Amino acid sequence: MKHYRTKKDTQDRLSLKEVKVIRDLPFETITINPKELKQEIIGFGGAFTESSSYNLSRISKENRDKAIRAYFDPVDGLGYTIGRVSIHGCDFSLGSYLYIKDYDDQLETFSIERDQPIIDLIHDAEKYAKQKIAILGSPWTPPFWMKDNNSPVRGGKLLPKYYQTWSDYFVKFIKAYQEKDVKVSWVSVQNEPAAVQRWDSCIYTAEDERDFVKVLGPTLEKEGLSDKKILIWDHNRDIMVERAKVVYEDKEASKYAWGTAFHWYENEQFQNVLTHKKLFPDKHLMFTEGCQENGPHFGEYQVGERYGRNILNDLKNYNEGYIDWNLFLDETGGPNHVNNLCSAPVMIKIWQEELVQMPSYYYIGHFSKFIRPGAVQMESTGTDQLLYVSFLNKDGSQVVVIQNQNDKDFNTEIKGLKENIKLTVEARSISTIII
Repeated sequence: MKHYRTKKDTQDRLSLKEVKVIRDLPFETITINPKELKQEIIGFGGAFTESSSYNLSRISKENRDKAIRAYFDPVDGLGYTIGRVSIHGCDFSLGSYLYIKDYDDQLETFSIERDQPIIDLIHDAEKYAKQKIAILGSPWTPPFWMKDNNSPVRGGKLLPKYYQTWSDYFVKFIKAYQEKDVKVSWVSVQNEPAAVQRWDSCIYTAEDERDFVKVLGPTLEKEGLSDKKILIWDHNRDIMVERAKVVYEDKEASKYAWGTAFHWYENEQFQNVLTHKKLFPDKHLMFTEGCQENGPHFGEYQVGERYGRNILNDLKNYNEGYIDWNLFLDETGGPNHVNNLCSAPVMIKIWQEELVQMPSYYYIGHFSKFIRPGAVQMESTGTDQLLYVSFLNKDGSQVVVIQNQNDKDFNTEIKGLKENIKLTVEARSISTIII
């Protein structure tokens, strides 16, 4: 049995600790049922943005390799196996850009040449992961002239007359990435289709998304890409159920939509993830973006706790995969060409060439290092004082993650696994126990 802990106001960061009771307190009980199995895990990962690849180009090769290893090495890093790219530009590109020249509706000038540093980063990540990284491709906006506002920013809508051309663009993106030996496993219709933003964005109603899926799905099928899975929504949990309902209740659209992607901004309505599973049990759930907004947030432990709380609750409610936002940002929280600065689990102080592993990095690691692709969630019930979730890995190992957000310790007894466990779960900590 092994116990890893991260704790506020200590040096404990994914540190190996004894499993023991250190307080004279009553016991909270967690009961796990290894016979009642739930969803299978796809994997954990982060986004290969242009900003991330650019930041790595600003430091030495030695530190670049160290940074990549920190995420993708299954032993010395977080064991990431999946990732996300934007289909051409996004706010965490160095500027807005397309894969084609303006007004090229025949897509004759299509080229992903600008993405080469991103592709190189994916390949370098695979060396440390020792496997192919499965990629989700998401667009922030179609080309501006295909939209009713004639602009890449501030929303606007894709004109229906361009549904087929835009679907063909998806095909060219997938095939171009595949020619570069990148494994594109999923595409989403649109990043954050309900957000009118001052950066690359596009609005889809649920009905728009339904109708576009009915063009994109058959196009992928016709081009021999039916194994590429289409995700809808790709926005916050708040209205994910209502949005999914419109698509999944249409038989033709539902046939092509593999599942629902969701983000964590604005709310923590975890119950909507569970409701989605109950209403659409045959559809898949994947968390595809989350970060701490508004700057770098150095030294703020509660950012890690936000990560842990969100990952754990979503996993408990049948989420299958987790993709964080930017892999690497500089000390400003960028670069971002519209100044939408954020935090990342690994921050790089460029001029000092210092890699800073933030509290969020360790909180993610409590899941990604130990809950491996193919793991299955085991039913767990018990105390409402702590957050907890449990998994059975393919190698037979059992994993329990427990987060204590309180300012006091709790004694906890975990029943139902190969061994019964008693330990003190200390204040403001997260623990992973592996049997």
